[in-house]
Amino acid sequence: MTPIWLDVLDETSRLCAAHGRHDLVDSVRRKRVQLLDPGLRVLVVGEPKQGKSQLVNALINAPVCPVGDGRTTVVPTVVRHAPEPTAALVRAAAPAPGRPAVEAPAAAVRLPLPIEQVTARISTTVAAGSGGTHVEIGLPRGLLAGGLTLVDTPGAEGPDQARTTNAYAALARPDAVLLVTDSTRELSVAELNLLLHLAQSHPNVIVVQTKIDMVPDWRGVVDRNRQHLASAGVPAALIPVSAALRLAAAKTDDRVVNAESRFPDLIGRLLRDQNSKAEVLARSAVALLSRTTIEQLAAPLRAELTSATSGDNSAAMNRLRAAQREVDELRRCSTRWQNTLNDEMADLLSDIEYDLRDRTRKILRQVDEAFETADPQTGWEPFQEWLEENLVEAAEANFVWLAQRCDWIAGRVAAQFTRYGQDALPDWSVQVPADIAERLPVLEQPPIERFTPTQKVVTALRGSYGGVLMFGLATSLAGMPLINFVSLGAGALFGGKSIVDESKSLLKRRQAAVRVASARHVDDFFLRLNKDCRDTARRVQRMLRDHFAALTEDLQEAIVASLRTAKQSADADAAVRDQRHRQIEQEMRRLAALYEQVQQLASGRSAAGSAPLGSPR
Repeated sequence: MTPIWLDVLDETSRLCAAHGRHDLVDSVRRKRVQLLDPGLRVLVVGEPKQGKSQLVNALINAPVCPVGDGRTTVVPTVVRHAPEPTAALVRAAAPAPGRPAVEAPAAAVRLPLPIEQVTARISTTVAAGSGGTHVEIGLPRGLLAGGLTLVDTPGAEGPDQARTTNAYAALARPDAVLLVTDSTRELSVAELNLLLHLAQSHPNVIVVQTKIDMVPDWRGVVDRNRQHLASAGVPAALIPVSAALRLAAAKTDDRVVNAESRFPDLIGRLLRDQNSKAEVLARSAVALLSRTTIEQLAAPLRAELTSATSGDNSAAMNRLRAAQREVDELRRCSTRWQNTLNDEMADLLSDIEYDLRDRTRKILRQVDEAFETADPQTGWEPFQEWLEENLVEAAEANFVWLAQRCDWIAGRVAAQFTRYGQDALPDWSVQVPADIAERLPVLEQPPIERFTPTQKVVTALRGSYGGVLMFGLATSLAGMPLINFVSLGAGALFGGKSIVDESKSLLKRRQAAVRVASARHVDDFFLRLNKDCRDTARRVQRMLRDHFAALTEDLQEAIVASLRTAKQSADADAAVRDQRHRQIEQEMRRLAALYEQVQQLASGRSAAGSAPLGSPR
């Protein structure tokens, strides 16, 4: 019957393959091969000078690892069973591209070593090899005959302690890890952190406390270390031993001393682990590996599920929102440019009318000032030319200002389209008409009363009659005749004055008539030119309106097309996200089902196993 842990491991491998995690597939397959192997690989780690090499020597009762005299292990040393003592220095070839570095290379260089020189060759007297270099030693020992393999490692300390230990564990692929610490002190913070790190990837971690023969109060140290392990949450057993007592007992075959060394407890634990590897140890290892693998598979799925749930942040939705903002902005732009055009054109009509009115009033004031003294009868033609020139000049200036203001208004409206990155100005401009003079009304000369000689004579006789009569009556009282030199002189004087007065009266009437005619002419000019300017301004307004309306329609078509495309893309993206969402939920359910199997598998493991890590759901 296939063990349940093997089914869980195979299902884990299938899920890793389904998720495209071939690195995890390779790791699971190597673990499968390792767990099916009845042998037990034990990795010995710890800080320098803690007695790791002496511990290995004491376990197999052979001086295969360098100790004392300043010598120490500088490369990993693998000790396994062999019919005859053998030793070899193994240098692994560089891994092929794309091949995991932790795998055994296809070809390795093996340099045989004399067994009697092995400790010297792997001590500090020989430079450490490159990565992948290790020493393999074979010994005919009963403890090793059952498949037990010991891997001694160089001491690791400092900030790279965990990374170095991971490298050794990747090379050895152990079933159990022994962390060696001596009894001269309690577990350090670095050692506790290393134990926590090891417990995350190795279910069977044992703390071996060496040198109990050197510390009288080693039991107190053991108790305190166990408290430290419990406080830190490290699921590791602690076994105190003495390598010196073990080696001394082996020389004399003293069972009492061997029992005092407490090595039988350590050996018994290793043998029990080896015998229960197919059940207890395998279940724990598979539970830990599967939980870790499920977490690695579930983490990106959870992140993707969270991202899919908040799908409003997708690129398609961002493009859709951007297109909607463009539609809204174009609507606001259309309102702005229409309001700007209407307001500016209304101001223009008012300003143009005021400017023309002001210019004509100035001309009329000059006409009034000129005809306070001038006689229209003698200076009509120069006045007519002057008036026509000033009116044409006023009309041209008014049209020039109208053209400038129309161009300025076109620029103001076009500025509303700046954000669209195109030239919105029309390809035409307002021109000053060349026939302004022809549009002006003709100034007709008003009727001018002339003071003819006959009128002068009649006026003189009328005035002199009153003078002769008045002064003749007055002198007749003095006995003089009615017609005398006094009455004749008065008549002549009164006749002359009548002529002068009548001449002045006629001049005033002529000047008033010219001013009235000029005012009427200027008023006709104002009405006609103002009508032309207003018509021109309205034509410009309609042309600008049509131009910018067509521009707005073109922009609207482009933006609506972009909006339609973005909507289709968003809908397609939403459909893909929904489908992917369902796929992720299905994968999460598969992972959850496997996790439940892992939890059931872990519930039957030994007490030394690690605690559950938590569901991926």
